Amino acid sequence: MGQDGIVRQYVDQRSVSDRSSGSKARKDNILWNGEEMKEMESEDPVKRGHSADAQLGKQSGRGGDVEARHHIAAVMRSNPNTSLKKVKESLTFQEKTTDRSSEDFRGTTSEESDVKAINISTSHHTSSPDTMIRVIKNQLRIAKTYIGLLPSRGRHAIVRDLRRKMRDVQQALGDATSDRRLPKNVHGKIREMNFILANIKQVHENCAVVIDKLLAMLHSTEDQVQVHKQKANYVAQIASKALPKRLYCLALRLTNEYYSSSTNKKQFPYEEKFENPKLQHYALFSDNVLAAAVVVNSTLINAKNPASHVFHIVTDKHNYAAMRKWFLANPIGETVVQVQNIEEFKWLNSSYSPVLKQLESHFMINYYFSTHQDKPGKNPKFQNPKYLSILNHLRFYLPEIFPKLSKVLFLDDDIVVQKDLSYLWSIDLKGKVNGAVHTCGETFHRFDRYLNFSNPLIAKKFDRHACGWAFGMNMFDLTEWRKQNITDVYHYWQNLNANRQLWKLGTLPAGLVTFWNHTFPIDRSWHLLGLGYKPNVNERDIERAAVIHYNGNRKPWLEIGLARYRQFWSKYVDFGNVYLRECNINP
Repeated sequence: MGQDGIVRQYVDQRSVSDRSSGSKARKDNILWNGEEMKEMESEDPVKRGHSADAQLGKQSGRGGDVEARHHIAAVMRSNPNTSLKKVKESLTFQEKTTDRSSEDFRGTTSEESDVKAINISTSHHTSSPDTMIRVIKNQLRIAKTYIGLLPSRGRHAIVRDLRRKMRDVQQALGDATSDRRLPKNVHGKIREMNFILANIKQVHENCAVVIDKLLAMLHSTEDQVQVHKQKANYVAQIASKALPKRLYCLALRLTNEYYSSSTNKKQFPYEEKFENPKLQHYALFSDNVLAAAVVVNSTLINAKNPASHVFHIVTDKHNYAAMRKWFLANPIGETVVQVQNIEEFKWLNSSYSPVLKQLESHFMINYYFSTHQDKPGKNPKFQNPKYLSILNHLRFYLPEIFPKLSKVLFLDDDIVVQKDLSYLWSIDLKGKVNGAVHTCGETFHRFDRYLNFSNPLIAKKFDRHACGWAFGMNMFDLTEWRKQNITDVYHYWQNLNANRQLWKLGTLPAGLVTFWNHTFPIDRSWHLLGLGYKPNVNERDIERAAVIHYNGNRKPWLEIGLARYRQFWSKYVDFGNVYLRECNINP
C-alpha cells in the first residue's frame, strides 16, 4: 500500500473511531483478541506488516507514542518472524507508561508538570541532553501544520493566538544548541504552547492521524537534511582554508618582480602624509594582495576627495614584497598608501602580547595541524590556520601602530566600499571607543552565541542577551582608547582565556569583552553583513549599504563564493592588469 493509501486509511479509521468511544473500545478488543488477530498472524508477512501499520495508526486515539508504533510496524515488515503478540505487549507496555505519566502530570506543580510533559512528549529521546529543544522544535512543527489547516476553516482568531505563541517559543529557542542555553521562563512558554495545541486538536481531532503521519515523515526527512548540511559545512570549511592557485601565482609573480627589479628602492609618494591627523586614515591588515586591492580601489572610486585618504596596509613577511609591488605599480592619483611589515613591530612580542604567546604554544599548533581531528564529525571552523596569524589580532594594537593618530577607520579585507565614507570621521562617539553596527537582528547573534556563560567570570560580568556588533568596518577613537587603557583590558581577558574556557577562538569574542560598554552603535546602512554565507540577502539592502561584508567561508575570490554576490566585488578588479592575466585571474 502506498503512502497516500495509508494516510487515507488513517483518516477513515479515525473518523469511524470518533463516532463513539464505546464502539471504539469494542473494536479494539476485537482487533487484539478476536479472529482478526489470527487472520493477521496467518497472512503473508509483508501484508501483515502493512496491516499492522494501519491498525497501529487506528490506536492513536489512546494517546500513545505514534512514532514508536510506526517503528514497531516497520520492525514487523523487516522481520517477518516477529509475532504480533510481541508487538501488542510492547505497545501495551508503552501505553501504560504514557497513561501513568499523564496521571502524574495532572497532579504536579506547574514547574514539575513542564518537566514531565517534556518527558512524555519525547519518550524516544530520553537519553538526549537537549530534550527541551526537541520539544520546542516539535511544537513549532505541529503549529505550522495546524496553521496550514485552520484558516480555511474560519478559525482566524485561533490562528492569531497560535502565531503569537509560536513567536514566543521561537524567541525563547533563539539560537540555543543545548538546554542550558534556554532562558529560565522556557517552561512556561512550553506549557502555554501545549495548552493551545491541545485546544486546537480537540476542534480538529480528525486531522490528528494525518498530522502524526506527516510528522513522522518530517522527522525522518529533517534528520537526512541535517546530515547533508553537516557534510556541506565540513567541505566548505576545508575549502575556505585553501589559497587558490591563481592567487598564489599572483603573490609569487609580484614578489619575483619586486626583487628582480629596482622597484624595491623606490618609495611611496606623499610619505609626509602618513602621520597627518587631519587626514582620513584607514587600517587594513591582510595577506591577500587582490583582496586588499579591492578594498582600496572601491574606497577611492566612491570617495568624494580621494587625496584626503591615507591607507595603512600591514601584512606578513611572506607577502610584504608582493603587496608593496602591487601598490607601487598601481598608484591611484594622489591617494596615500603605506605598506608595513608586521615583523618590523619590535614591540609586538610574546612578552608583551599574551595572545602572541598563546599562538606560539605547542597546544595551539597541535590543535590546528593535528590531522586525526580532520574528519566530518568534527567542526573544523575553529581549526582554520588564519586564527594562528597575529594579523587577525593586530586590530587590538591600533594605538601602538599609529601613535600620532587620533582616529582610524578599520576595514577587513573581505569588504567592498560602495559609498563615500568621509562622514564617519565626523560622528560623535559620545566618549565611546568603538563605533560599529550592532547585530541585534534575528539573523545575527547576541553575547551568549560567542561567550561561555556557564563560566562565572563571564556570567557575572556580561549580559547574555546583550547585542553583539560587527567587526569589519569600525571607527576607533584612539584618543579615548589610550585614556581608558583598552589594550590593558584586552590583555586581561586574553590571559584569563589562556585555556580557551571563556570563548573559543577568533577576534569577535575578544572584541565583545574588550569593548564592553565602550561601543557606540552607528546606523545599520553603513555596514551590511552576510554575503559570505547567506544566499538570500536583499538586493535593495545591498544597494543601500555603504559597505558590504563577505563575512563567512564563501569569499568572492574563492570558487565556493556565492555567484550572486561576486559581481559587487569583481567590478573593482582590473582584470586587464598584466599580473592578473599572467596568473589566469578572470571574471
